[in-house]
Amino acid sequence: MPPEAVDQHSIDPETIDQDPIDKDLIGMKWSVGLMTGTVLDGNIDVALLRTDGERVLEFGPWQLVPYESAAVALIAEAIEQAREWNFAGREPAVFGAATQALSTEQALAVLGLLEEAGISSRDVDVVGLHGQTVLHRAPHQGRPGRTRQLGDGALMATMLGVDVVCDFRSNDVAQGGQGAPLSPVYHQTLLHELGDSRHQAFLNLGGVANLTWTAGERLIAFDTGPANAPINDWVRGKAGLAMDVDGQLGSQGRVDEDRLLAMLEHPWFKQSYPKSLDRFSFPASLAEGLTLIDGAATLTAFAAASVAKGLSMLPARTDTLIVGGGGRRNPTLMHMLGERTGAEVVAAEACQWRGDALEAEAFAYLAQRSKRGLPLSFPTTTGVPSPTLGGVLYKGEGEGTGAV
Repeated sequence: MPPEAVDQHSIDPETIDQDPIDKDLIGMKWSVGLMTGTVLDGNIDVALLRTDGERVLEFGPWQLVPYESAAVALIAEAIEQAREWNFAGREPAVFGAATQALSTEQALAVLGLLEEAGISSRDVDVVGLHGQTVLHRAPHQGRPGRTRQLGDGALMATMLGVDVVCDFRSNDVAQGGQGAPLSPVYHQTLLHELGDSRHQAFLNLGGVANLTWTAGERLIAFDTGPANAPINDWVRGKAGLAMDVDGQLGSQGRVDEDRLLAMLEHPWFKQSYPKSLDRFSFPASLAEGLTLIDGAATLTAFAAASVAKGLSMLPARTDTLIVGGGGRRNPTLMHMLGERTGAEVVAAEACQWRGDALEAEAFAYLAQRSKRGLPLSFPTTTGVPSPTLGGVLYKGEGEGTGAV
């Protein structure tokens, strides 16, 4: 029998034992986080934390594990068909096959990392399965938002024999929130460890870019605009390349400043936070008519200029921008960020953070928060009316099958 799902957002917080956890508890079990971003780089991000969902006690092993090519093809097809489906009518049949493939491979990635690190699954408390976002639509002018991630928590719990939390975003959207971004409560924890964070912000450069700013208990987060997705789609469509490696194409091109200004006139950039985007909200076709290198340069500048607009909305000037996500490996984008924001731009590693593991770590942290009945999203991060619980828990049965 598959594990029974427990809808975490149906739990009454008043019934949860709120006794504080001993922060120095020796032997606290690991939480595991899994993430594959909308940019679909072919990797599964896996990371371990010892955390109570409020503080990180220890950073554990992490890996980037490549998907099998057949799984990548299924996921890509699911994303393509999701755009045609657009939440209307029956879901595409490919969703089922893609869900099984990615859930199986992600479970095997967890088992592989645990084996390599010499950690027993008995020492794991929970796994946070973000799943693959195939379509995300924010609420707009009275139209409710919708979001869809592919991931089978029951299958993974059976394979691992460990509790699995998945479907992190749906309750936020159901309560009127944007459904994204969800990682900022984790970013807030990391920023607080750096000391006074008022003049620092964290920027994640994935398929889209999202920004986190915090001061004391105050937390603000929102998507600023496109990041890697349109750049990757542009070079893939024009040159058959997976991405602009090291920003080489963008560095050779000329930014079409007139076109960039027109892009930045889109009403979305005037919209106050919180706000979120789908990876296709600003497509690569915005650069149509430009050469390969000029299009890459212009789309890269668009990402940087969008961040600058986002920073201008924050309550305090940002002197330092700490960057995570794949975009931090694009020197052209990082240089343009510095030019267009006026901030010092540093990669996450400058703060001793693990830039490639951050988003997976976040879902380990969020899975633990979900199990404890702590909110995942807030009015100033997703626009939800009040701090909101989230996630669906599938109980493991002790010994996993390791296979389907």
